[in-house]
Amino acid sequence: MLIFNHSSFLTFTLMGIPGLESQHLWLSLPFFSMFLVILIGNGAILFLVATERTLHTPVYLLLALLMVADLISTLALLPKLLCIFWFNYRDIASNACFIQMFFIHGASVVRSAILVVMAFDRFVAVCKPLHYNTILSHSFVGRLGLMALAKGVILILPMPLLLQRLTFCHVVIPHTYCDHMAVVKMACDHTRPNLIYGLFVILLVVGLDLLLIGFSYGFILQAVVRLNSRDATCKALNTCSAHLFVILVTYVPALFSSLTHRFGVNIPPQAHILLANLYLLLPSMLNPIIYGIKMKEIQDKVAKCLSRGPT
Repeated sequence: MLIFNHSSFLTFTLMGIPGLESQHLWLSLPFFSMFLVILIGNGAILFLVATERTLHTPVYLLLALLMVADLISTLALLPKLLCIFWFNYRDIASNACFIQMFFIHGASVVRSAILVVMAFDRFVAVCKPLHYNTILSHSFVGRLGLMALAKGVILILPMPLLLQRLTFCHVVIPHTYCDHMAVVKMACDHTRPNLIYGLFVILLVVGLDLLLIGFSYGFILQAVVRLNSRDATCKALNTCSAHLFVILVTYVPALFSSLTHRFGVNIPPQAHILLANLYLLLPSMLNPIIYGIKMKEIQDKVAKCLSRGPT
């Protein structure tokens, strides 16, 4: 058995999608299309929020933070994936692999934390509308954003640090990116601490964040039920609709991918890898589309920018 050390000279090989190597060029087309949509959509939202002072409100500042997390995740994943598909360039240094892992998983944790903050924003907007600007001041939103960032860094940084202590028996990773569990399986050391910590992060992020979001919407539903006016009820529900769609787009693919990975014994590995990529990319692609459709202010600003046209 070949034994490789864990020094900075170690190089991993990403296989892409095993069994579909002959289709990599064709598979690159939808992935490149998603890349363009993500860059244009998220970039446009960030540009509007940055340049339009009327959008400097808590909900749009949080939306901008969500777009940044989506862009970081995408930029950490897709350039290397496209290099594999287009140029068959599969090698990645161990340090680069661990950095990619940190940014991909870290951005996912930050995205989830921001969705919790956005749920709190919707709770205040529906249940305490008169105190909205007082509670969600710019400084408070900034502190919440920093807490979301700190959560991503604190929870994910131990993953590559724990991996650096391992000795690796294999260097060919059957994946398109340096997924934590895929890299752990390459080690020949005792990996129980890595497995336990990975499960701890999943339970803490998905479990706790969904619980907090559930509490927020429980209070929102309670407030909506008390409304006597049908118009007021519809307005309150419409206020939350974009955020609810984003929650579904974020957590449903992630949970489906996790369940199929653990219990779908008859599902081919190619499907697992495709699902792992889609659950990272779909939220980044659909979030700006959802908010562009549901938020009238964004529609108005886009129409205003388009109406200016070239002079």
